[in-house]
Amino acid sequence: MSTIRKTITFTEKQDKWIKSQITSGEFTNESEYLRDLVRRDQAKKAKFSALKAPITEGMDSGISDKTVPDIMKEVEERMRADVRL
Repeated sequence: MSTIRKTITFTEKQDKWIKSQITSGEFTNESEYLRDLVRRDQAKKAKFSALKAPITEGMDSGISDKTVPDIMKEVEERMRADVRL
């Protein structure tokens, strides 16, 4: 995988924080720390997207005519069919 060099600017406080993470032994250098932050952000966004998709689908499907007991019965039947109940 190729790499790309970036130039970024931090405040003094942020720089001290990054250096403290390296000093504590969590990371070996600044690049490793920043790559870890990017990976965590990517994972967080992926998880959010995975949760958002079914919520959006549900919202877009409109209002159901089913009653709460009807919905509960359907859930129970699905769980029994899946041997989860």
